[in-house]
Amino acid sequence: MSCNSTMPDLPRMTEAQFRRAKKLIRKLCANCDNGNCLLLDDGEACVCPQLISYSLLCKYFRAAVLPADRELYAEIMDADARKRCAECGRPFAAESKNARYCKTCAANRTRRKKREWAAKNRGRP
Repeated sequence: MSCNSTMPDLPRMTEAQFRRAKKLIRKLCANCDNGNCLLLDDGEACVCPQLISYSLLCKYFRAAVLPADRELYAEIMDADARKRCAECGRPFAAESKNARYCKTCAANRTRRKKREWAAKNRGRP
């Protein structure tokens, strides 16, 4: 039996996701100090394992840091939870359960609806 068979399957990141995760870690992780992990510090500096791995090793990162970037969280953790925009068809991380459009299309749709409403109601007393 290999040691990998006892570990649960950890989600893996692509290169782009890994770069975004590293930025998040440096910006938001309370346990990361200049690339070193404070939780693993036993008197000697220890490199943060999440900064050098494509797997989601750090439980703190998964629970506290990654959810700060909803889109990245959805890409990595809930690949099936991403919705497709009803207008452009691109996948997006929904901010509510009823969301039908990505942010760009939602803003364009709102502008278009306001313009239509204003045109329809122009000249009414």
